[in-house]
This record gives sequence, C-alpha cells and structure tokens, in this order.
Amino acid sequence: MLKGRSLVEPEDFSLSEMEFLFSLAENIENDRKYLRECLKGRLLATLFFEPSTRTRLSFEAAMLRLGGNCLGFAEPGSSSAAKGESLADTIRMAASYADAIVMRNPKEGAALLASRYSDVPVINAGDGGHHHPTQTLTDLLTIKRLLGKIHNLTVGFCGDLKFGRTVHSLAKALSRYPRIKMIFISPAELVLPDYIKSILVKQNVEFEQREDLEGSMAELDVLYMTRVQRERFFNEDDYIRLKDTYVLNGEKLSLAKEKMIVLHPLPRVNEISVGIDSDPRAAYFKQAKYGMYVRMALLASILGAVEGE
Repeated sequence: MLKGRSLVEPEDFSLSEMEFLFSLAENIENDRKYLRECLKGRLLATLFFEPSTRTRLSFEAAMLRLGGNCLGFAEPGSSSAAKGESLADTIRMAASYADAIVMRNPKEGAALLASRYSDVPVINAGDGGHHHPTQTLTDLLTIKRLLGKIHNLTVGFCGDLKFGRTVHSLAKALSRYPRIKMIFISPAELVLPDYIKSILVKQNVEFEQREDLEGSMAELDVLYMTRVQRERFFNEDDYIRLKDTYVLNGEKLSLAKEKMIVLHPLPRVNEISVGIDSDPRAAYFKQAKYGMYVRMALLASILGAVEGE
C-alpha cells in the first residue's frame, strides 16, 4: 500500500509498487474521466525553494485534474524562509494545512529532513544534486511506454553527470532492472559521483565512462541528455568553458538506431538542437506529459484514493 507514504528517493518504492503506478498512469492517460474528482477537498502544499516549471506545474495540474487544490510558494523569497524560518518549522506549518507536501530545495538531504518533521506524506521534487524521484518515475514510464520494456537496454547519460540529480536517481533506479548497461558520457570535470558508481558495482551493473558522444550513439537504446547546470557552479568561468561540450544535432542523431529515444528532464539550453524536435526519436516533450500522468497516479495513491500495492 502506498497510502500515507513519502517519496524521498527512488528506492523508497519497490519495483512492483512502481509498476502499479505505471499501470495506473496508463489508465489515466487512456481515460480522461478516470479518477476525476477523486481528491476533491484535498490540499497539496507545493514548497519550491528553487525555480521550477515542469515539476511544479505538473504537480499542480495533477492535483487539479484529480479534483484537489494547491497552496504554496514558487520561490523562497515569498516565504518565511526569507525571514530565517527553519525548514523544520516550515514543514510543520505546511503539514498542518495540507494533506501532502511536494518540496524542492537546493540542499541535499532536505527532503529526508522534511519527511521526519511532517505528519503528512512528503514528495521530494529535487534536493540539490542528490535525488529527483518523481522525474525518475517519469523517465521510467516514458521508457516503458515508448520501448515497451525497462530491461535489456543500453542507456547513455550525457552532460552534467556530477551535479545532475535526475541522472543520479535514474541510474540508481535502472540498476534494479535486469540486463541494463549504462554509458556515462561527460567531460572529466563532470563525471558521475563515486557513490553512484559504487551502487552500480554492488548491483553488478555493466557501465562505462566515456567522453565521446558520437562514438557511443550507435550502441544506445536511450540517450538521456542533460544541461550543464549554471546554478551548481561556484566558478562562472568553469560553467562557460563546459556548457556547450555536447550538442545533440541531426548529424549526431543520424548515427543512432532507428528506434532509439532521446530523453531530457528539461529545461534545455543548447545541448539539444531545436532542429531535431520533429524527429520521432525526440521524446522529451512526450516525457514531460507522462510526468503529469505519473504524478496523478502518485498523488491518488499516497492520498488513498485508489487501492493497490
């Protein structure tokens, strides 16, 4: 049962629980009336201490489509955090008003801390460079819907692998599935953190680290592009030097399999050319839409509107 559960990192849910959410999301996608109004009278607190477009709007859209309502803030300057209020007090306050909390925070571990002070479920919408579990649910659902499976795949991750919380969460989640190979493509300064690599080693997952995108394209079933995140850099010169290291364009995409899919958590900057948006392998806007469906499934489940795993 997912009722009353928090989601701080991908491993908080079992594979069968995630499969239940994917099935529920597919039902929602196929029937616009399915679960409509199931959360009528319920409130979701959206506490975003960092900027967000897709994650915040998709959660709000999900709650509204289920008949519920939202309250919260979109930047810390509009909350009492600007006055020095502790995160624990903010969470206690929000939990007294709402039935569930969605929070994005720039500090690693903030979501775990929030879950310990909350009387209602807490959903991590990104904590610094650590985790982003609902993006991972989105990514896995997209792979399953477009490729028909989440096993026996070669998945390439390209760009900022050091600070990319979406990469960290997805790599951890994929390590639980059989016959997954991962290829991590980045400049030396932005390689995958050792703690993620140690998880992959422990799970006996085959993986490689490379710097060459073109030379890897033909092997991939999934290419997960990421932007170099300006907000994670302390040195502007380093950001400028690294930001355009990898740019996916039509020439590079021509090297890929016909049924390979390109994912991106968005927003993109320069790392994917708009010229490939019409290519059937470009799945990142479909991915964003699947994010709303899986968040609808998640909210309906943790708030007890549906029975399941």
